[in-house]
Amino acid sequence: TVLADEQVEQGRCERCHSVVETRYLRQWWLKITRYAQQLLDALDTLDWSESTKIMQRNWIGRSEGATILFDLEGCRRKDVTVYTTRPDTLYGATFLVIGADHHELDDFVLDDREKRGAVNAWRNRLPPATEEPDFSVGMDLGSRAVHPLTGERLPVWVAPYVLGGYGTGAIMAVPGHDERDWAFARAHTLPIVQVISGGDLKGAAYAGEGLMMNSAGFDGLPSEDGRSRVIEKLRERRRGDASVQYKLRDWLISRQRYWGPPIPIIHCAKDGPVPVPEEDLPVLLPEVEDFRPTGTGTSPLATVDEWVNVRCPKCGEAARRETDVSDTFLDSSWYFLRYPSTDFDDVAFDPERTAGWLPVDMYIGGNEHAVRHLLYARFVMRALHDLGLVDAAEPFTRFRAHGMIILEGAKMSKSRGNVLNPDEYIERYGADTFRLFMMYLGPYTAGGDFRDAGIKGMSRLLNRVWRVAQLATSDGPHDDRKERRRHRHIKEVDDDIAQLHYNTAIASINTFAVELDQEAAAGAARSIDADTLLKLLAPFAPFISEELWERTGHDDSVHARGTWPAYDAELARPQRVTVAVTVNGKVRGQLEVDAGTASDELERQALTLPRVAALLDGNQPRKVVAVVDRIVNIVV
Repeated sequence: TVLADEQVEQGRCERCHSVVETRYLRQWWLKITRYAQQLLDALDTLDWSESTKIMQRNWIGRSEGATILFDLEGCRRKDVTVYTTRPDTLYGATFLVIGADHHELDDFVLDDREKRGAVNAWRNRLPPATEEPDFSVGMDLGSRAVHPLTGERLPVWVAPYVLGGYGTGAIMAVPGHDERDWAFARAHTLPIVQVISGGDLKGAAYAGEGLMMNSAGFDGLPSEDGRSRVIEKLRERRRGDASVQYKLRDWLISRQRYWGPPIPIIHCAKDGPVPVPEEDLPVLLPEVEDFRPTGTGTSPLATVDEWVNVRCPKCGEAARRETDVSDTFLDSSWYFLRYPSTDFDDVAFDPERTAGWLPVDMYIGGNEHAVRHLLYARFVMRALHDLGLVDAAEPFTRFRAHGMIILEGAKMSKSRGNVLNPDEYIERYGADTFRLFMMYLGPYTAGGDFRDAGIKGMSRLLNRVWRVAQLATSDGPHDDRKERRRHRHIKEVDDDIAQLHYNTAIASINTFAVELDQEAAAGAARSIDADTLLKLLAPFAPFISEELWERTGHDDSVHARGTWPAYDAELARPQRVTVAVTVNGKVRGQLEVDAGTASDELERQALTLPRVAALLDGNQPRKVVAVVDRIVNIVV
């Protein structure tokens, strides 16, 4: 079956690991490239994991440079346009390379039957593509390109290290300042000219910045400035202009398999591709005995004559259904729109409900979907927004990529034989203990190393909670210190859960439990503190929390709506804090101050400390940075 670029990893299918080969088929695409800049710009407005946004930025791959026109001689084609991000290196171009898989390669070959035959024979003998290209593979096409500024005739080569389906499928090779071009030039004894100062071209290409050289009137100009100057000259000669390009390609949605929504098109000899009328949607799959892919590039649906052969909706003549189905990523690109409207049979999604529920407030998933499902969903949502079908342009307001659990430093996988069965731990320690342990391994977005020695610490925590809940019976006079402590722990857990910092939330709960356990042993633990502890613990250890909630006389559930404790911001604020004072990065003292003390007051007090004053020796500090409630940094 056909795969999209995103589903190919190192030349193999991401799922079955079969070698992927190139075939030329007529298929269906969605023009996601039209939204490249919108998708890129909107990333700055999204509250997403930065790692996910970086992956999408790199996949979209915006680059600024120039398109340059080279006239061609000796072949059928008149000229060719190439794109470069370094127009300042144009004078270092010593040859052109056309992708070996370029669909119009014959047009670049010397206009000679024998030469074209030799090139086609060479291309037919090419080995399968590998992750690392073989730069020794290439052939001189015999034609020549005219340098747009010098008029020099440059040889035109063909090689598989250039992708014929990317951009124009042709590059200007600057071996002095491009690593791949340098390797190819060395393999085929082609000229290497240095046009940017820096580096030793005998050992490697130099891709950095420098001063332009061997570049006619631009010599001595910084390469960063030279880009715009070279573009100006190209523009004057009508041989080029500034250009923005993207690595992103259009989205191939055609699949030659049985399972999937049939693409609703009917092919007519007279009218061409005709959409299936709306009243005939959806197109349902026929029942077949063998639904396995044929491996021929044709869907198994093509063998079902009674399903394929239909009348054209436009002219009524004999026609054939499209037998490709859409990729499942197209389905998953909009499923969230359907969720609020599952009871509607006449529309995919109800506009009123969709406006009320979407966009999604929080989405938690894996970064393996960053340049597939998540990017496709953003594109589809924007397209629907432009059509006026949805109010929001972005589907997911917040996205957090979860981390990965590893085992003693290695990724868990069946092939490594290090996959652990959680059932064994649940049976031995209980579900609550195991849940707490897993969430305590590290920040949710970072993951952690599974070392089961730490699981006993969670058992001790639950044992403390068990004692506290049943021994905390004190309802004595108001205790300001304990009440402030209670509100402080509520705030800490509340804030940590909102940030997915479950490990630090559990740490705060454990600190609270240790203090209450000590007070319970002395007969001084308050029941309101025990109740609060159970409420804070409930999301992490739901079973023991519910059991203890009932045992302590509550009729409702600890998980009932409205039971989550609220905190008073003033009571939750620490009364006194310790602020470290450092001089040139070393701790030289500390301040005990009221929480929230202003930075200028922290600076004043820090400079009066005896140890700091001695180090200053009457001189003014070069810099002082005071962070409220945290630290004062002094640079002398």
